[in-house]
Amino acid sequence: MKRLIAGFAAVAVIAAAAYAFAAAADVYTYEARNGNVTFEHQAHVDYVGGDCAKCHTDGIGPIDVTKDWAHETCTGCHKEMGAPARCNDCHKK
Repeated sequence: MKRLIAGFAAVAVIAAAAYAFAAAADVYTYEARNGNVTFEHQAHVDYVGGDCAKCHTDGIGPIDVTKDWAHETCTGCHKEMGAPARCNDCHKK
């Protein structure tokens, strides 16, 4: 009986994670004074090989994207990975 309950619990956790992944929007636009930033989620997921923790450091779910967070996390990663990292590479007016 314990195995059955553990099995159901495991399936529920996997299903919830899959739903959260599927429910995520694919394209986000962040408004900024020097030009909006459009973020393509699936392109970034593919680029990091599905390693969600690369950006989702507090677990899978929405990220509260602030200017400071984006400049530290996004720009830092872009520089580390050799991706475009100048302001106007992401900020489009």
